Amino acid sequence: MLFKRTVLTKILSTGMKAEFAIVKEAGIYHAALYVSGRFIPGPPLPEPLNPPKDDLTHWMGNRPGVGLTDEEAERILREVELENSVLQHIRKLDESS
Repeated sequence: MLFKRTVLTKILSTGMKAEFAIVKEAGIYHAALYVSGRFIPGPPLPEPLNPPKDDLTHWMGNRPGVGLTDEEAERILREVELENSVLQHIRKLDESS
């Protein structure tokens, strides 16, 4: 897993710092969650929270799981999509060369 950059940082109710990063793995970008600097395995993109809890609509991670607002989830999804579209564009340019 190749770390690209941090997209979002939150302070959890426990006081720990959660960072959502863009990482590259197996030739594509996805999101990764780090809590207090430690990688937390889980889904590669925010997952819908069913049912939503207050203003939290999505989650990432697995022990601990971190809740996200709709705005935070959209920001992460947008950034991952942007990185993958740039990667796809570069690949197309390389193919046409």
